[in-house]
Amino acid sequence: MSSFLPLFPLQLVVFPEERLNLHIFEPRYKQLIQECQEKANTFGIPAYIDGKVMEFGTEVKLLKIEKEYPNGEMDIRTQGVGIFKIEEFYRTAPGKLYSAAEVERVAFEQDKGDFILAEEIVEIIRELFTILNVQKDIPEEAVDFHSYDWAHHIGLTLEQEYQLLRLNGETERQQFIKAHLEAILPKVKEVEAIRQKAQMNGHFKDIIPPNI
Repeated sequence: MSSFLPLFPLQLVVFPEERLNLHIFEPRYKQLIQECQEKANTFGIPAYIDGKVMEFGTEVKLLKIEKEYPNGEMDIRTQGVGIFKIEEFYRTAPGKLYSAAEVERVAFEQDKGDFILAEEIVEIIRELFTILNVQKDIPEEAVDFHSYDWAHHIGLTLEQEYQLLRLNGETERQQFIKAHLEAILPKVKEVEAIRQKAQMNGHFKDIIPPNI
């Protein structure tokens, strides 16, 4: 069964449960947020990729208007609540400034996924971040790994994040993430090796010759 949902297309992918802070300055989105505040409505954020609104997006709820400016601009806090698929898109909703769509809400599985896969992913992320010298808390236990929490932190392109959003089931999302990490890790190691060699210029090298 389809539902009417106001839309706020953005050049990013939002995931369920993700918290997103936005600065609202366009008149159409000021109107949208004001209505969400007054009526406790949700709105949709479909990804805008290659000049078009994508078919799938994330429904979000307004948590708080953090700050209102004299000119009507706002800083807001939102949170993703679910995934939707656009059935019919309206560039302008009837009598409104913003766009909207008839959408079908898509059930997304919130299972724990595959424990072994999660362990493997956590180890690869740990190795990757060590090479890159990235200081970020990594789950100590695989059971604490959730794909949506890490989607923005492992080098996925916007298109890949959109692909991830469309996957139904944590195990499938884990498989996607692991394949991505296994593809980029050798490249990162290669770049790091080049960086280390470049830093050695001008240094005395203690090289053991081969025993020929």
